[in-house]
Amino acid sequence: MENKAERIAKFIARAGVCSRREAERMIEQGRVKLDGEVLKSPAVTVTDQNKIEVDGEFIGAREKTRLWLFHKPKGVITSHADKEGRKTVFEILPDDMPRVISIGRLDYNTEGLLLLTNDGDLSRKLELPSTAWIRRYRVRAYGHIDNNKIEILRSGVTIEGIKYAPAKIEVEKTQGGNSWLSISITEGKNREIRKMLEFADLEVNRLIRTSYGPFQLGNLKPYQVKEVVGKVIREQVG
Repeated sequence: MENKAERIAKFIARAGVCSRREAERMIEQGRVKLDGEVLKSPAVTVTDQNKIEVDGEFIGAREKTRLWLFHKPKGVITSHADKEGRKTVFEILPDDMPRVISIGRLDYNTEGLLLLTNDGDLSRKLELPSTAWIRRYRVRAYGHIDNNKIEILRSGVTIEGIKYAPAKIEVEKTQGGNSWLSISITEGKNREIRKMLEFADLEVNRLIRTSYGPFQLGNLKPYQVKEVVGKVIREQVG
């Protein structure tokens, strides 16, 4: 693949900077240079021989697609920077990790499985609703279980104008005022599970993602990272 020409936005995505769509926006904002000149349009092709800068940083040659499983702890944000000064996922990764981006997000107080990749196109592909990968969570929530409202969530519901697809919900056990639930969704909209359970008058006080598509959290401990071997990536992702 060396020296193969491709659109510059795809090149930037393959370098793990961001998704292809985000790369196009960066170009429109004048944040990308090609061979020392600010790029005006994404409609150009490049090879490894070109010198490409994004926000003043040179982007190296493309690498093979890589994928990691990461156990995100509670209390860090899935972002490269935070205006409130909170610690980010990318600040707590091992020093030997290359530049990576996340596949989807977990909010500040959510823990569990987060997929990381050096390929922006792969990130975009696996986030799309059309991919329909199931995200599974274990949830601890405070409040009385209203079976009627749970059934509504299982059938799909619209909350504050946002439509949420049907969710698979199982109540595992109840202890005092808290219940543990197993919830599976396919879309992963912003704060989706928290908003659905608020609809059911339940307050989430712990939220753990246990799987994303075929990839499992398993015994991975908080802060731990595990790379997925290339054969598994090809089998599961294509």
